[in-house]
Amino acid sequence: MTKLRLLFALCVVVALTTIGSSAFAAPPGSATCSGGPIASGTYSKLTVTGNCTFTPGTLTVTGNLTVAPGAILNDHVASSGGVTVHVGGNVLVGEGAVLGLGNYNPVPPHVSAVVDGNVIADQPQTLYLGGMTIHGNLISNGGSGPGRNFPIKDDTIDGNVILQGWSGLWFGILRTGVGGNVLISQMTGTQTGLPGTEFEGILDSTEVVSNSIGGNLICMGNSPAAQVGDAAEEGGGPNVVGGHKLGECAAV
Repeated sequence: MTKLRLLFALCVVVALTTIGSSAFAAPPGSATCSGGPIASGTYSKLTVTGNCTFTPGTLTVTGNLTVAPGAILNDHVASSGGVTVHVGGNVLVGEGAVLGLGNYNPVPPHVSAVVDGNVIADQPQTLYLGGMTIHGNLISNGGSGPGRNFPIKDDTIDGNVILQGWSGLWFGILRTGVGGNVLISQMTGTQTGLPGTEFEGILDSTEVVSNSIGGNLICMGNSPAAQVGDAAEEGGGPNVVGGHKLGECAAV
């Protein structure tokens, strides 16, 4: 083979190698955060095992986002400050864990955080979900958050909502659109109403206020019973329900 033909052959090999590596690029990798900030970017799955926070930017998880037992993601606040989160799979929250998603200054259509699957929590400390979208279901079973609230505010949830057996300071689901049914059971709160209002000194938890629900709204065994509470001070009103209001929620 002449030098010219050899050089041409080498160029073809290099070109094919370059094209091949580009066309068959490796999928994004998985990541584990054991503490500190989580860099924006794309992950195939993301697991939080320590105390972690999102950083400004866009974070995409094509699979599941897992908050391991005892771990914390965005403590005391929903993710905010220029963060956009998209989870293609489910969000799974373990025992004693804390999850914050979305923000508390929602602007429709609630895209600061979007979960294509479900949000499922088993014995969590709490969930902070504000101004976000869940295309599947929201399910939380049990758990305890001493000194913590459990706010579900200004969300869009296409499936069903089942929240049961949690205890802490305050629980409420406010101004949220739900496509399916809502079941709120055995939720216990010890926080009293806002000082200077008629609710001061009165147990203020289990607020179920101003929601739009396509199916049924069922509330039972909560302490205190489902109510509007001091959300009335912020213009809170009755829930609009396509099905039936049952149990404690017949009055709200």
